[in-house]
Amino acid sequence: MKTLTILFSIAVFTQLGQANQIAESQKEWIAKYQKQKNVPPLEEQLLNTDPEPSLEGDFKPLFNGNDLNGWTPRGGHCTFEVHDGVIVGTCVKGSPSTYLSTEREDYKDFVFTCDIKWKVQGNTGVQFRSKRKEGKKGETVYGPQVEMEEPDKNRGWSGGIYGQSCGGYFYPVWLEAHEEARKAIKGDDWNRVTIQAKGTLMQTWINGVPVAKIENDEFLEGFFALQVHSGKEGTVHFRNLKVKELN
Repeated sequence: MKTLTILFSIAVFTQLGQANQIAESQKEWIAKYQKQKNVPPLEEQLLNTDPEPSLEGDFKPLFNGNDLNGWTPRGGHCTFEVHDGVIVGTCVKGSPSTYLSTEREDYKDFVFTCDIKWKVQGNTGVQFRSKRKEGKKGETVYGPQVEMEEPDKNRGWSGGIYGQSCGGYFYPVWLEAHEEARKAIKGDDWNRVTIQAKGTLMQTWINGVPVAKIENDEFLEGFFALQVHSGKEGTVHFRNLKVKELN
């Protein structure tokens, strides 16, 4: 029995070691990101293998479908408007990244979900448990963000967790084990983003495919925000925003 246990442990260790290898298609990003403050050592990067949480039951809408009551833009002057029950975020050339933020700022443990679709490709994402601070250049939004990068970038890191204005990627999507996650995004259709935060554990899913998993004890409470990144262009649609708070 002891021999079988040892062999099983070796097999599991070998599988994890293979899974935690940088994918060949991702090696060009090593030099740019591996030294960022938040990036975990490869051998310590966790793998999300859990099924997407149920999106039925006691969820509360965060968007009423008619106006932006309960939301405030922060950080820039990219625009957010409501058209046909959808929040439309539009990049304004010359503006810093802009975050349409919930006025409530004390979300702790939850399951959050929304749908995102690109009308004009541009970088975007969903901030969660995020904070804000005043600086010389105005207000800064900082904290974890579920990255939603434009499909034309052909990198496949949507669903990864980026530390916005706080040290870069907590979770780059660059391992061999992330192959399915890198293919989960739909460039010309709606994409479902799901976040679960419980205590120090944060996990993400894109269209039901598990992506990121991190332990973080720095960001345990905060607000949600929809990002329109600075740049030359980008129009992003958001709908079906809802959250279930966990006891």
